[in-house]
Amino acid sequence: MSNKNFLYGGQAVIEGVMIRGMKRATLAVRKPNGDIVKRSIPLESWANSNLRNFFFIRGILVLLETLIIGTKALTYSASEAAEEDDSSEISKFAIIIMISFSLLFGLSFFFLLPLFLSSIADSIFSNHFVSNIIEGVIRLILFLGYIFLIGRMSDIKRVFGYHGAEHMTVHCMESNKSLKFKNIINFSPAHPRCGTSFLLTVVFLSILVFILIPREPVWFLVSSRIFLIPIITSISYEFIRFTGKYDNFFTRILSLPNLLLQELTTNFPDKDMIDVSIVAMEYAIAIDRGEVNPEDNNFVPA
Repeated sequence: MSNKNFLYGGQAVIEGVMIRGMKRATLAVRKPNGDIVKRSIPLESWANSNLRNFFFIRGILVLLETLIIGTKALTYSASEAAEEDDSSEISKFAIIIMISFSLLFGLSFFFLLPLFLSSIADSIFSNHFVSNIIEGVIRLILFLGYIFLIGRMSDIKRVFGYHGAEHMTVHCMESNKSLKFKNIINFSPAHPRCGTSFLLTVVFLSILVFILIPREPVWFLVSSRIFLIPIITSISYEFIRFTGKYDNFFTRILSLPNLLLQELTTNFPDKDMIDVSIVAMEYAIAIDRGEVNPEDNNFVPA
């Protein structure tokens, strides 16, 4: 696979940006003294096997790999931003615990809680269709409310600034322009291939799917909210991949709700944030091109 065809992406972390390249994920973080430190993170071999070429299956693989790499990147960035010693690797057990907690919280708060709250409607309406619509509306409100509230926190506002910088840098790279501040500053902080967009797609698609599920028996109702999530996740990934890969009138219309949502999750970055994002992207590209040893964290962009 060539750099030209590869879809680079990443995520914002504490005072930094992580970029997922073809061979490694790279992390750039600005320390309190102003220095930018770099680190490369190995990819998961099981997530990059031939299974990644299959529709629907690859969505699950990408999600799991993103959770693992993202957890590592967040932990590393927190240590660097606080000037703590991060020389020790994160244990697999610790990663499993953190990811399990995140998934349990997401499942409970965004899927089971709306189901429980909507059960009140069952005694009012004798129509599972109406109750499922109410459940979906509650889920959407919880999702938007959660994003809005965490976005009011000062530390998260800075993360959202790095989020915007990451998107603008990806836009610039995909436009085949040099990764310079003067070029990047002209791009939008919103990007169709965004994790937030993916989550909103999951929420919308879950509403459409769960509308069709009967509310009885209860065990089937609850099980559907758990076991259909992988299928919804896979379809949502393919949707985001499609709208992010092709730029035309049709895909722009499809991406509009997701792009509008990013008004809540991205802030326009300052130059320092963009500089960090440039380092992360150029480090990833240099590793993919074989221009630098993946273990060489002293790489300096041209």
